[in-house]
Amino acid sequence: MHVLYSIGIRIYYAFIWIAAAWNEKAAKWISGRKSWRENLEGVFSEKDKVVWFHCASLGEFEQGRPIIERVRKEFPEYKILLSFFSPSGFEKRKDYTGVDHVTYLPLDTARNARHFLQIVPVKKVFFIKYEFWYHFLKTISARNIPLFLASGNFRSEQLFFKWYGGWYRRFLHFFSHLFVQNTTSELLLNTIGIQHHSIAGDTRFERVIKIAKEAEKDRRLSRFSTEKPVIVAGSTWEKDESLLYEIHKNLSADCKWIIAPHEPTEKNIQRLLKQFENALLFSEISDRDQIEKDVIIVDTIGHLSSLYQYATLAYIGGGFGKGIHNILEAAAFGKPLIFGPNYSSFQEARDLLSCGAAHVIKQVSDGHALIKGLVNNEDELKSVAQIAENYIINQSGATDKIVDFVFIKGA
Repeated sequence: MHVLYSIGIRIYYAFIWIAAAWNEKAAKWISGRKSWRENLEGVFSEKDKVVWFHCASLGEFEQGRPIIERVRKEFPEYKILLSFFSPSGFEKRKDYTGVDHVTYLPLDTARNARHFLQIVPVKKVFFIKYEFWYHFLKTISARNIPLFLASGNFRSEQLFFKWYGGWYRRFLHFFSHLFVQNTTSELLLNTIGIQHHSIAGDTRFERVIKIAKEAEKDRRLSRFSTEKPVIVAGSTWEKDESLLYEIHKNLSADCKWIIAPHEPTEKNIQRLLKQFENALLFSEISDRDQIEKDVIIVDTIGHLSSLYQYATLAYIGGGFGKGIHNILEAAAFGKPLIFGPNYSSFQEARDLLSCGAAHVIKQVSDGHALIKGLVNNEDELKSVAQIAENYIINQSGATDKIVDFVFIKGA
């Protein structure tokens, strides 16, 4: 089976190589890996003790970041290597100063895995959430390097749990320990005889708590968010925006809006400006401007997590597509949450719905009635803020459990 896997990896590479001719992301995926050996050689000496963190993309990096920051602060004898699979993670964090070096993960071949671990004196390895690369995992395990999965989140539809998934279950045996987010993951692993695991929780909770505490104020948005309630719509897609536009038409006199599209490309920004005629681009507002318009379109990257502090309530995009985006950043600011119907894969969404801090909308009429009712109910807003804050605090602590297990108990 590993032969078929290796062939499949090379076919996958060939498809990306072909796509690179017209797809910018694929081109970066290829070019970023061309000189990975040369870029790694000489970064670390043989005497160094390296902790290697691997993330698929930016979201997984944010999940692993609390652990990285704890290791950096409390165990300075270790150097840190950070790798990414996706350009969307690498390109945005290639200059991250919290680690000693950032690299792409090479293509998962036996040769690449062997060379990678010959170059880097790795002492501990963390793969974040759901990265499973056979040759790298096997090589790490064969060298008796402690290997951990952090914030693992398993689902019954994954190959590990299918009747034909026996070979894929070998991937899980390569890990020294699997830190999982919830009981569902724990029970699934038990059904296939995997016992080297424990529930630690989700490290994202520590991350969003820190983001909320450290969020800087923006004088422009502070002025904008006075007088009327503000709906902050984050990580929106076109289906979300069409629905929000119809709701906005009915509530234009009652609310202000901050809309941050998931992909702030020129095409999407121009479409939103035509759709929301009374809109202003975030990048065009100066500190001296008195903002007369009621809609701000965020055409920059990296601001969304702090924007939620200005919200009366938050709309989270993606629920009319593949699934909602990060809801914890808004919850950490104590904001009522609204999202579309595709949320079931996200435990935190189910939790916040069950405790009344989140609501689902399926059509314009749902959203109009819900938003109008919430923004005019001060008692409800205060109640939700406390529920959301308590939920975030009660779910935190995963980083402590993981770091204690790996660096203190397991030291």
